[in-house]
Amino acid sequence: MAFPKDFVWGTATSSYQIEGGGLDYGRGECIWHRFSHTPGKVYNGDTGDIACDHIHRYPQDVAMMAELGIDSYRFSVSWPRVIPAGTGTINQQGLDFYKRLIESLQEANITPYLTLYHWDLPQALQDKGGWENPDSVQWFMEYADLISRELGSDVKDWITHNEPFVVSMVSNLFGVHAPGQQDPVAAYTVAHHVLLSHGAAVPIIRQNVPDAEVGITLDQTYSMPYRPDNHEDQIAARRFAAFHNDWFLEPVFRGTYPADALKELDQRGALSKIDPTEISKAQVPIDFLGINYYTRYVIKASETDPSGFEQVRVDGTEHTALDWEVYPDGLLHTLLYLHNAYYPTKIYITENGCSYDDPLPINGVVDDPKRVDYYRQHIDAIEKAIELGVPVAGYFAWSLMDNFEWAEGYNRRFGLYHVDFETQERTPKKSALYYQERISQERAKA
Repeated sequence: MAFPKDFVWGTATSSYQIEGGGLDYGRGECIWHRFSHTPGKVYNGDTGDIACDHIHRYPQDVAMMAELGIDSYRFSVSWPRVIPAGTGTINQQGLDFYKRLIESLQEANITPYLTLYHWDLPQALQDKGGWENPDSVQWFMEYADLISRELGSDVKDWITHNEPFVVSMVSNLFGVHAPGQQDPVAAYTVAHHVLLSHGAAVPIIRQNVPDAEVGITLDQTYSMPYRPDNHEDQIAARRFAAFHNDWFLEPVFRGTYPADALKELDQRGALSKIDPTEISKAQVPIDFLGINYYTRYVIKASETDPSGFEQVRVDGTEHTALDWEVYPDGLLHTLLYLHNAYYPTKIYITENGCSYDDPLPINGVVDDPKRVDYYRQHIDAIEKAIELGVPVAGYFAWSLMDNFEWAEGYNRRFGLYHVDFETQERTPKKSALYYQERISQERAKA
């Protein structure tokens, strides 16, 4: 009976991955529109122009959520849908779409959890330097002010940013995501401004929505040394955690950057465009920490990689279609670490899920046993964490339905529901039926 009676069971999506609608209805171009329309950037040349056509099919999708039995839905607002140029003129059609969506959720007794930024920066702002521009903090403040004023009467649960690590490093250091840069100075400048914009937006949301609960979502990858008894590998695993996890956790909870990583990056010149002491402004009281957990990395020391570490693939273990190792114990260890190191008031698992090469639907269902096992094992890990005193308050399965999977296009599927992208037909997978039953069982026990 570990899951408390008020535990939140939900699913999650993001705007560019499901909405579609292209640039219709007054929507401005975002960096992912530009990136996906650039040849060679996304698998098969796929774009989010249509995606799941959620902008037209949201009533059907809300009905699907109700059938699934969830009580909460995490979605994101598309910044350029409501402010096409990023600042200035408001697109009422865009705002009205989100108002209709929220109204539909409320009619279905599903609580909206709103993410302000899930990677689709207005291209007009990217043309001004994007998150590298110090003005981006002010841009985000104005955006957060508008959305919280317009939607705050019906939305009480707010997430400022989704995965600043991806926004900064995957997008501006590795170049895999929009805008596709490979520049360490740009990456750490972006990270700095995103974190500062979080700290600046939280009090604005609170002022506009006095009964709001506000947090941020950070992706957490559990790391272990390749040779547990090897000192160099131990240090390498710790370095990985500092750069991937703690570089974002410490600003939010302590108003500082990790000391060793800060010193090293400063020596490398990666922080040349920022004042690291400003990061104290990122530390503001939050009501919850959202974490996205998918996998673990096994790390060994590297003499060739500038970071000093490299990932090792462990054979003989289960891996998803994205070659991510299935390691539910990593979620348990991550939750215990966060609880003991940072003391968040409560934690939501804002994303957790897996991509597999699913078969086509047969007799109205998709057989996806590996995804069923993935969900079972990770929900069990959360149950153990709660029994050990970690204040986990909710779980959002990623994702409600197959969608545009960023640089992988439509080649990878995470959904509880299968989507035929030609007909837009939605079909439940056995993982959806499992999740539905698990929610029912846990509520009955509570």
